[in-house]
Amino acid sequence: MPQSLDAGTDQVRLLVLTPEYADFLWLVAMLSDDPDISPDAVWCPDIVDCDDLVRNASFDVVVWDCAFQDSSEGAFLRYLSAVSDDRPILALGSDSCGDKASTIIGYGAADYLSRQTLDRWSFCRAIKHLWYREQLADSAHSQLGREVASGFINRDLFFDRLRQAILRAERAETRLAVLHLNIDDFRSINESFGYQQGDQLMLALADRLRERLRRADSLMRIAGDELAIIIEKLEDSLDITRILRKLVAALDEPFTLGGQKVLVSISIGVATYPEAGENTENILRRANRAMFAAKQDPGTSYRFYDRQLHVTAGHQLRVEADLRNALRGGELELYYQPRIDLATEEVRGVECLLRWNHPERGLVMPDSFIPAAERSGLIVPIGYWVIEEACKRLQECQELGLPALVFAVNLSFRQFHDRKMTETIFRIIFNSNIDTSLLELELTESAMMHDPDYAQRCLRELNQLGVSFALDDFGTGFSSLSNLQHLPISLVKIDKSFVQDLGESADAEHIIRAIISLAHSLRISVVAEGVETEGQLEFLRHQHCDEIQGYYYARPMPWQDLVQFIDRQNQFACLQN
Repeated sequence: MPQSLDAGTDQVRLLVLTPEYADFLWLVAMLSDDPDISPDAVWCPDIVDCDDLVRNASFDVVVWDCAFQDSSEGAFLRYLSAVSDDRPILALGSDSCGDKASTIIGYGAADYLSRQTLDRWSFCRAIKHLWYREQLADSAHSQLGREVASGFINRDLFFDRLRQAILRAERAETRLAVLHLNIDDFRSINESFGYQQGDQLMLALADRLRERLRRADSLMRIAGDELAIIIEKLEDSLDITRILRKLVAALDEPFTLGGQKVLVSISIGVATYPEAGENTENILRRANRAMFAAKQDPGTSYRFYDRQLHVTAGHQLRVEADLRNALRGGELELYYQPRIDLATEEVRGVECLLRWNHPERGLVMPDSFIPAAERSGLIVPIGYWVIEEACKRLQECQELGLPALVFAVNLSFRQFHDRKMTETIFRIIFNSNIDTSLLELELTESAMMHDPDYAQRCLRELNQLGVSFALDDFGTGFSSLSNLQHLPISLVKIDKSFVQDLGESADAEHIIRAIISLAHSLRISVVAEGVETEGQLEFLRHQHCDEIQGYYYARPMPWQDLVQFIDRQNQFACLQN
């Protein structure tokens, strides 16, 4: 667990990410000897506590020992920068500065010190430098807010900030975006409520927008009814999509002007560096051109100067908006694919598969919308809806007197980002009053890689409630054996790619034999997915595979069709036996 050393008031708040407590004490001791620094340091020895701390606590500087984690330094630094609200990160490593410093700083660290030459003076100097720089940045950020509030307009200051951002992007070989925002019909607002109320509206709008931006993003008022935002360190168009989503959501609620509720819409133009040009004038001019193009659309809207980005982000936002409506409007539906017991040919369970009854596009398959749901985070509420529906069908099975069936539901990797996952699933199960042994949650190895310790804890807690777990796509990952040893897995599903290669690839046969043998030696059942031919079926039968799932017996089907299929299939099985 993290530990804290308190040293009074007006302190420098430090998060120290290092696996060794002795190193933590050594670093704090060096700072304590400096009369200008009174450190309030928190030690964090592992990644589990790190995630909670950086998301829920406030720190001035993060001190990161490069030996803290086993994953890619670049990936970890990008993660740390994102979740710590871009607080400065001081990296400590065993390599000499040289090329290592430029590499680490390129990944997002604010500074790098080598342990080979680390002493009290250099460490204290680095901490003070980052702390003072952060205080100045906070001060400038507050001043910027006051400038927006008071109607302060200085295009020269904006261009200077944009020039500096372009230089940083050029050095780091990253992208940035300029968003040009214009309040629609602002003249009518001034005429109806007065210019003072118009400025108050700009203040309220700026406050809402700033709440949805990172600290590193710059927001300025560049005209009476216009704001500009500089977004740095963009990875791809989806980053811009996420920002636009937040800005659009900021306008869902009305503003209060003169005691009246007023809904406001804005037009947004987006231009990116380097696509829209490499100097400040060209980028802002093209963002301005895109903003006027957005004026052609009703309500809050946006346009990209770069058409491909516009198409990509526009499609993403439309799919997300439609998905939200689908979840609220009852457009989602579960289909069920039976799992057949190879020994008796009876239906032993079903996999619950999501479908979208789109009002215009008809029945939409999950490949067309699940990626968008995962990127936006909508997969979390959708995933809980699927579990609720599966539990309702389990209840209905009991009422219809059907034989006990296992209902398998897929868990997305995004659901493991939800710290209330276990609690939410507990509540769903409790309200449903079902036999928990008939609910099976399917997960992939990638779903557990974000935070393996947290994932294992969730699975164990749910397993104690009676819920069982299946490992999906078994054989396609790199850590299947370790997952089988450390997780409460009762079933593995052989990936359909191996099944479909049967008869054409000797390797596929060897792999399937090995999987079935391994699983059975660990007392784990096996389901083969994607079974479509008699030859595949017979091979799996000879290898004593427990169950199969695939078009050979049945395609995914609606609930009423499933009820009829179960009755027919089980009658056929009785006749055969």
